[in-house]
Amino acid sequence: MRWLCFLLLASPPLPSAATAQTSGPSTHPKSLQFDVAQVPATRDSFVFRLRGEERGWAVWQYEIRPLEMTQELVYTATSEFRPVEEERLRVVVNRLTGQPISTFHHIDLFSPQSDTVMVEHDLEVKRGEISGRRRVGTRSGSVKIVPVSRPFAPGTVFSDYVFLAGAVSNAVAGESLAVPAYKEFEDSLVTLSFIAESPATIEVPAGRFDVLPVRSGGFRIYATRTGPRRVVKGETLDGAFSFELVRSGPVIPTPE
Repeated sequence: MRWLCFLLLASPPLPSAATAQTSGPSTHPKSLQFDVAQVPATRDSFVFRLRGEERGWAVWQYEIRPLEMTQELVYTATSEFRPVEEERLRVVVNRLTGQPISTFHHIDLFSPQSDTVMVEHDLEVKRGEISGRRRVGTRSGSVKIVPVSRPFAPGTVFSDYVFLAGAVSNAVAGESLAVPAYKEFEDSLVTLSFIAESPATIEVPAGRFDVLPVRSGGFRIYATRTGPRRVVKGETLDGAFSFELVRSGPVIPTPE
């Protein structure tokens, strides 16, 4: 589901977003930092709820791949939100530095109000540039292919880094944090920004967890405060939509 990108909905294009979503006396948010090495290898299953009714599911998997000189974290996600959307997502980052390497995201849409039935991007970051293509499919069967090639500055992350909320390493309750992000489906730069809320203990189907809620726009994510670091819940601020961790299991290796 596109709720993976909800954290960016209230963030305008750069540079005006550099001062967005601040709190307290500071005029600028603190730089958001990720410690990807804190994320364990796991396969997490979630349930989707809309106004209290189960409406779908998601499986997030974090796979650690050792390479000769470094490590990669391969994040994959599949989900279904009945009756309007199915998606597949694969993001690869450097596990030691958190730097993005590649992203693939495919969404099938089923909305009578829209002529678009499919959107997809397949992108990689090399030598300071992000390149690849976006595809858009319509009801007529036509598919528009849009090439992508633009500079990708050091420190920029993917907007899909919502899945790494559990790896945010410098969040303190009451602070605002932000990092430049690339919005994959729109080929634009935004600011991925969080406001850290007060620590809490919550209960989800998978158990009780000590969490740090982080909020952005109209969405709140609950990430564990201690290892293993992971996202265990997310919700819209009005409570209409939510997802919760149901269980965790061993990784199923994905193709290279």
